[in-house]
Formats: sequence, C-alpha cells, structure tokens
Amino acid sequence: MQNLITLLTQKTKLKKEHIANILKLLDDGSTIPFIARYRKEMTGGADDEVLRDFETIYLASQKLLQRKEEVSRLITERATLSEAMKKSIEEADNLRTLEDIYRPFKEKKNSRAMSAMSCGLSPLANTLQSARLSKEAFIKEAKKFVKGTISSYEEAIKGAQDILAERYAEQPREREAIRNQMLRYGNLDSKATKKFQENGTFKNFAGKSEKVSYVPSHRYLAIMRGVKEKELSVKITTDIDRIHQNIQEYKIPRHASSSKDFLLSAYKDGLKRLLLPSLEREVHAELKEKADLAAISVFGKNLNQLLMTPPVTKRVLLGVDPAFVSGCKLAVIDENANYLEHAVIYPTQPRNDYENSKIKVLQLAKKYSISGVAIGNGTGSRETQEFFARLNKDENANLNYTVVSEAGASVYSASKLAQDEYPKLDVTIRGAISIAQRLRDPMATLVKIDPKSLGIGQYQHDVDQKLLEKKLGDVTGDLVNRVGVDINSASATLLSHVAGIGAKIAKNIISYRNENGNFSTKSQLLKVKGLGKKAYEQAAGFIRIKNGKSPFDNSGIHPESYETAKKLDGLELDTLNTHDKAQELHVGVDTLKDIIKELTKPGFDPREDLPPIPFKEGVTDIKMLQEGSFVSGVVRNIADFGAFVDIGLKNDGMIHISKMSIKRIKHPLEVLSLNQFLPQIEVVSIDNEKGKVGLSLVLS
Repeated sequence: MQNLITLLTQKTKLKKEHIANILKLLDDGSTIPFIARYRKEMTGGADDEVLRDFETIYLASQKLLQRKEEVSRLITERATLSEAMKKSIEEADNLRTLEDIYRPFKEKKNSRAMSAMSCGLSPLANTLQSARLSKEAFIKEAKKFVKGTISSYEEAIKGAQDILAERYAEQPREREAIRNQMLRYGNLDSKATKKFQENGTFKNFAGKSEKVSYVPSHRYLAIMRGVKEKELSVKITTDIDRIHQNIQEYKIPRHASSSKDFLLSAYKDGLKRLLLPSLEREVHAELKEKADLAAISVFGKNLNQLLMTPPVTKRVLLGVDPAFVSGCKLAVIDENANYLEHAVIYPTQPRNDYENSKIKVLQLAKKYSISGVAIGNGTGSRETQEFFARLNKDENANLNYTVVSEAGASVYSASKLAQDEYPKLDVTIRGAISIAQRLRDPMATLVKIDPKSLGIGQYQHDVDQKLLEKKLGDVTGDLVNRVGVDINSASATLLSHVAGIGAKIAKNIISYRNENGNFSTKSQLLKVKGLGKKAYEQAAGFIRIKNGKSPFDNSGIHPESYETAKKLDGLELDTLNTHDKAQELHVGVDTLKDIIKELTKPGFDPREDLPPIPFKEGVTDIKMLQEGSFVSGVVRNIADFGAFVDIGLKNDGMIHISKMSIKRIKHPLEVLSLNQFLPQIEVVSIDNEKGKVGLSLVLS
C-alpha cells in the first residue's frame, strides 16, 4: 500500500494523507459523488472531476505495480535478476518502459534468431558483436560452425547476424530513443489506395504528410477510419539515415576490425525488419490512445453541458416530431412532464394542409394553455418551423418554439423502457413525447437514452468503447448527483444513477413507491428491498423529497448532518464565523459551509443559474443571408475543429475553431458550450447549393 501511495503522490497533486483517505474510502465501498460531496475534509476538498482523474491514475498505478512484481518474478525464473535490472524495474514509471525491460526475456515464437540459437550460433554472434576479428578471420571462425543443418559459412554468418539483429531490436534504450524520435520528429504519411474515392469523405487526407507530434486527434481518427475502409494507407516514417549514423557511431566498437561490415549489416537488418515495424505499431497505439482520450473527453464535456441544460419549468409544452408523408406527430405534456394528449397534422408537403393543421394546433393550445413548442431537428424540421412561424404571424398564436435535437429519440421510442412507460402509444408518438420532455427536463429524459446515441461528439465508433462507456456513465452519474433526484417523481433509470443505487435497487424503489405511496422521509429508503445501510449512506444526500416530514429532506444536507443543521436554526447565517462555529459543532469547515449553503437555498437546482433556453417566433431563410450579415443561434454540437450552430436553417451553420476567438485556442470548448445561445454571429461564407453556412464569432 505504501508503494502505491508513494506512486500516487508522484503522479497526482494530492497530498499523501488525502490519498490514503481516498483509498480507504474507496476500499470501504464509498462512491466518488459521495466522497466529493460529503467527505471534503478527508480529501482536501477534491471535487468529482479531480477524484475521477485520481481513480484513473490509481487503477493505472495499481496495474503498473502488479506488472512490476510479475516482471521481476518472470525474469528471475528465466535468468538472473541483477541489481541494475531490479533498480530499472523499480524506477519504471510506465508500462511501456517496463515492457521494454522485459522484452528480451519474453518467451518468443519461432524466429530466425531462435532458429540460429538452436543451431548453436550464439558464440559466433558474440564474436561478431565484439568485432575484434578481421573479415577474413571471422569467415574462418564461421566455418567452424558448418555442421548439422548449417551447410555453409554464409549460413552461419547469416544466423549470427539474425541473433544480433534481434538483440539490437530488443535493447530498451535503443527502443526508447528511436520511439521518441518517431514521436517527436516522425511523419504520418497517408496515401490513396485503389479503392480511394476522389470526392469522398477522405479526399483531404490522401497524399498528405504531417509530423506525428502535430497531428490532432480528430484528424488521426479520420485518417484511420479511411484506413479501415481501405481508401487510405498510412506509414510512419522517420530519419533512417540519422539512426544509421548513430549505429555506426555508438553501436560499432571503436576498435572494430573489418568484420564490422557484417555487424553493421546485422544492426541495419534488425532496425528495418524488427525494430521499426514494432515501434510503428507502438506509436500508432500511442496516437490512438491519445486520440481516443481527446475524443472521449469532448464526448464527456458535451454530455455534461447537454445534461446540465436548464429545464423549462411552469410551461405546458407541445412536442413536435416533424415528417413529410407520415405527418407531424404532436404530443402535449403538462408542467410536470406528464403526457396529456397526442395528434397528427400534415402542414408540409405532400399534403400542405395548413388549415386543418392550424385548427388542430390552436385547439390543443387553447385546451391546455400551451405556452411553448419543442420541434425536433430531423426531416421536415425546417418546414415545420415555417408552419409555426406562419401560425404565429397570421393568428397571433404566441406559440414560441425552439428546436430540440432528436438524437436518440427513435432509440428510446422503440425501447422496452418506452413500451413500459407508454404501452398503448405508437412509437412515433413516444418520440414526440420524448422531444417535449427533453425540453422540459433534459437530464431526466436523456438518461433514458444510451449517451452514444445523443450525437454529442465525433468518431464514437472508432474510439475505445469501454473507455467511452465509462466516461459517459461517470459524467451522467456525477451530474445526476450534483443536481439531486426527486424520489417521488423520478424514473427507475434516473434513480439508478444516484450514488449507491443501481438498476436493481432503483426498480425496487419504484415498486415500494407504487405499493406504499410517496416517500415522506429519507429514512424510509431503508425499508426498500436490497437497500442496506451502506447504500443509504451513499444515496441519502442526493435524494430530494418535496413537502416531506423534514424540511432538510428537500436539500443536499446529508441525514448524518441533520442535527448540526437544526443547531443553526434561527442564526444569522450570512454573518456566521464558520471556522469558530465548525469547532463548536465538531464538524469540518467545508461541511458546515455546505450545510449553510443548502439552508440558504433550499431545494436549489444548479441548472437554474444557467441561461434559459431561447425561444423564437420566426425562421431564417438561407436566401435572406449574405456574407457580412449577422444572425443568432444555439450551439448544437462541438467537435475538435469547430462548432455546429442552429441558426434556423435546415442545416446547422459551422464556426471553425479559427473563427472563435482573436486569441489562439486549443479547443472550441474553451469558449463555447453545448446549447449556448449566441446573440451575434457573422456570416462569412454561403454555399446555396449544399445549404452550408460558415460563421464567425470574430466580428470583422
């Protein structure tokens, strides 16, 4: 344990005592949301993001230490573990360095070197490596090994060279030096294959060469997708002449005689045949790992922003799933997101039935006092927006609308969860309900959908799926717990993300609620089947009960702190000396501050501090735009190279990263966030044929 704590101290910014506390809490079954929120004194106030990073480093460090023990044992079994090697293993700070140390001792498949060694050519290889003999003397020495399967001195020399080629390719220092050279100065060259399509997806990548160290993650993933689809081939190249020069200068003994030509040839063969192909695979693996982490990070940040989108409260909403032939599906939900009624209208082609569509929408609006419309952004969205814009203009309907991403709506509609929630409704109506509900409460609705179906990043099928799933699951869990969950209205899916509660216990909570009515105290959770004291400890602080027996039950105050909260009743909290009061009440200062914050803003939802979702009445036509004109819009998606913005057109406009700030930025997320409203964006390019608009935040 001490070795692990020492390693974690080196790799994180956390103090040793805090690391020890975190490890103990994790070993005791505490969740990261719980540790971040209710054990701040033990962690130095580390938030959930810091703790997630710590967890990643902790697991990697644990794996490294385990591998060190394994490598030491394996080398001891197969050779002598020298003190120098033992020290190298102890000092290895990553798996790559450790595997370089172990490589010469690995059990190998049948190789040319192994065949040569089995023929007894190791002594000849040692003689060649010393390079003390002249060429003639070495040939004479090689003739002594012509026996058995070795039929000539040329074969003996070739075998000795094969042994030295493998030795060279397995030297840790050589591997590290050339690997670093490839990573820093190597080039990634991509070429078109016979299956390459001139005007296809990968047209900008064929025949390109770029420094490995400069290739951004999104471009690497795009190129490798081209390789996967057999339109591109890639090669990592490096300065071979420089390596050859280093071999001659540092690998050939200075006293070498004329047999050094054989030795140099062996090393060059080891470089070309064994070392470079091996390192090219490793460099690709490293590039892929970095690209995956970068892409997954963007996924996580986008999901964070999407789930933190402010809910639209105190409105009866109309969800609209646009379509042409099959009509636009309508679904009305009340202020609490409960489904009320549905209908189908045909305001777009081919029917263009404006009159009947108008009548139906106005009837629903009057019947339920609808005050907001959520229109899906799929096929027919543009035309449906035009219908509502006309309705507002002609009838003064005051049905302000906003466009909502449909991503994942069809996945949800056909799911068993949707069938259970709305068993008597068609899948298309379920889709319209989902569109309305994701405007009403994005978090509660979107947790029902696999995050990978929400269109919140690029190359989701190309990255490590386990890492992506973990990242998105962590982001969802952290946000759900940060906001809190109303136990009397939450779905089983939402409850399953609460710390300490999984899918099984969440279903048991719903069953208990259905059988016994609404929860009136948090302590009732202990009566739920399968929910023990540990799960209650982890979950209780994140549960909310409106109008419960205790006012604290509708807050983020943990039940373990209720007695402390009661002692603060009637005090002037704004002027309280928290340090002195914390000592008096025998609680931590951070804990006391959190309690005071909750008492000051009972039932506070952190999403309330964010800008509200913008609604609009009219639409934008691409024909109305011209370069230099200004529009407003909402950020719908963010990638490494730019952001896609809904400006009211059929296709989203695109702001390239170079058009986001006067200052150089490394990623769009430095200046933009998902669902952010941009009041003034300049139009810098228009492609009427493709319906594409280029935008800029850097106003000219």
